[in-house]
Amino acid sequence: MAEKLYYDISEVSELTGVKAYVLRYWESEFPQLKPIKTAKGQRKYKKKDIEKVQEIKTLLHEQHFTIAGARKKLSRKETMTEKKPDLIQVLDQVKRELKAISAQLSKPVR
Repeated sequence: MAEKLYYDISEVSELTGVKAYVLRYWESEFPQLKPIKTAKGQRKYKKKDIEKVQEIKTLLHEQHFTIAGARKKLSRKETMTEKKPDLIQVLDQVKRELKAISAQLSKPVR
């Protein structure tokens, strides 16, 4: 199937092997899965939504998580992803400070 900006529910079902009624159910159980709805109520999935469906499917069918467990795991993953930029900034600051300290220590004593 060609790469598109939006996919309808039947295309997502075909791509992922998850029935349309299961996709609709998962929307109610996983706040991370939020396809766009048109004025007529049709669901339009982006590539990131399809990736999320695949991730949910893996957690439930292959790793045997319960729905509550999979929801919790996805929530934790999102929290860690949100914190990542902050951590990178902190590490960059620590690196700059260590370089400054190293430069001070490597100066000859007079």
